[in-house]
Formats: sequence, C-alpha cells, structure tokens
Amino acid sequence: MMQLNPLISFDMKRIIIIGEGATEQAFCNSLLQPHFNAKGIYIQSPVISKSGGGIVSWEALKRQIENYMKSDPSVFVTLFIDYYGIEEKHNYPDWLAGLANPDKYERIRMMEEGMRNDLHASFRHRFIPYVQLHEFEGLLFCGLDVFDTNFKAEEFLDHDYLVETIAENDNPELINDGTATAPSKRLARILKDYYVEKRINNKVLYGSLISEEIGLNQMREKCPHFNEWITQLENV
Repeated sequence: MMQLNPLISFDMKRIIIIGEGATEQAFCNSLLQPHFNAKGIYIQSPVISKSGGGIVSWEALKRQIENYMKSDPSVFVTLFIDYYGIEEKHNYPDWLAGLANPDKYERIRMMEEGMRNDLHASFRHRFIPYVQLHEFEGLLFCGLDVFDTNFKAEEFLDHDYLVETIAENDNPELINDGTATAPSKRLARILKDYYVEKRINNKVLYGSLISEEIGLNQMREKCPHFNEWITQLENV
C-alpha cells in the first residue's frame, strides 16, 4: 500500500494518477505535483502495479483502481496511459467499438466513458479516466525552440524530420500511432541517444527535460484532450 507523504495536509484533496510507466511518473512528479500542490491538491503517481509499468488487461487495472478507492473513501483516481499499445486482447471497454469511429477524440472518449461505467457504481464519481492520444511523447512536440535550445547539433539524427513533424502537427495529440511514426518512434529517429535497443534508453530523462522546458501551460494550449483532463483534475 502506498504511504502518504508526511508533509501532506489533512485538508488537501488527494488524486492518485496511475501512470503507464516511469516516463509518465516522472512527468507527474516534476510538472503536475507543483501545479496541483499550489491548488491544495496532493498528487501520488504510482505505475501500473501488475506490470510494474506497461499496459495490462482492463480487469487488472480495474482492480488496482478500485483497491485504491476502497482504501480511502475520499481519494480520486485517474489514469495516464497511452492509447498506443492497447490491443483487443486487453479487453478495454468500448475499445473495439471505438475503432469504427473515424473521430479519434470520440474514440478515446468512448473508451474513457466505458471504463468509468464498468466500475462499481459507488466509485464512478471519484474516477477520472484519461487515455493519452496517442502517446505521452506527443506532448513533447509542442515547439521546435525547446529542442533547439536543449540539444546540440550533433545530438540530432534527423533535425529536418523534427521540423517536418512539428510543422505538420499544430495539435501534437494528432501525431499518429503508426509502428514507425508514433511520437516515441519519431523521437528515436530524431535524437541520437533517445533509444538504442537495450544499450541506451533515455526516454525518461529526455521526456522529463523536454516537458519541463515546454511547461504545462504550452502543453495545455496545444493539446485539447490533455487540457480537458488537467481541468477536470483541478476541479475535483
């Protein structure tokens, strides 16, 4: 069971953000925690427990969500997982039905509402479902200047591809989920040491660095679904 921070005030609201992995966890700790602390909301950011980070079946994630709510009748629980990587075998509510919807935002909202409705009725009002369209790493494509300021020329593999990606995607959430063109795959093509098999994996480091430089406000301006989520959390 997670331990409360001894510095948390008893009159602070508490939100548990179950993240897909260490990258999302680092983002919550570095950007979301200070933002919400200032609003009297305490954030805890565990990863998916069954896998230690990584997509699992809905039933496994549902158990984790409901266990947190059973242990504290005042806590709110939300998710920070990627749509990319979820498959039919994971049995997420309305995932399969959503594939028929050409509007990607509606597809995500169908899933989110399906997850909420699948929880026990007594928990639903304290659950704020969120699925990132398409990957967390999409949030990192909010501006070219952040990359050019923080990386040297020799650290880029393909700077032109970075420029092209940002120019073509004013809304970074819409960068697609292709196996070679999903946001994380693009970063691996753009930055030399972002991810090289098992020898080098700077996903967490780079994700934290870039997101802190972009800042929460710019992400909210560029990414409407992400902004909706943050707004919901602010109003618990």
